[in-house]
Amino acid sequence: MTLNDDLLAQLLAASLAARGFSHSPYSGYAVGAAVLDEQGRIHKGANIENAAYPQGWCAEASALTAMVMAGGKQARAVLVTGPGPEVITPCGGCRQKLREFALPEELLVIAGDPGGIRAQWYLSELLPHSFGPEHLKTS
Repeated sequence: MTLNDDLLAQLLAASLAARGFSHSPYSGYAVGAAVLDEQGRIHKGANIENAAYPQGWCAEASALTAMVMAGGKQARAVLVTGPGPEVITPCGGCRQKLREFALPEELLVIAGDPGGIRAQWYLSELLPHSFGPEHLKTS
């Protein structure tokens, strides 16, 4: 999937705005995520830490929850932002959560920070040979 510059800018702005809602008092590492659904809507999420590690949740999981609660069925793209300058990618658990709502060769995963977009991949590059819902279908 290719995204036009305007849509990329909207995703980046939404992800950066979501970072502002991060609850990260322990790590100090605020993360934001913006998921684009099949209807063209953008859903935001932030990481939420908890004193009882590992009971917090990631920005991507928060954004996916917002998508599902709004009636979204499929993620088309996700833009994740951290503080920079290191490139941030979804953790392994979030890669699997994203896989639940997308085809790996179609989901665009974009990394950014306050300076802009840094890199992008398809989920299939970050989670090769993945396990998904179609594996559980029986004939």
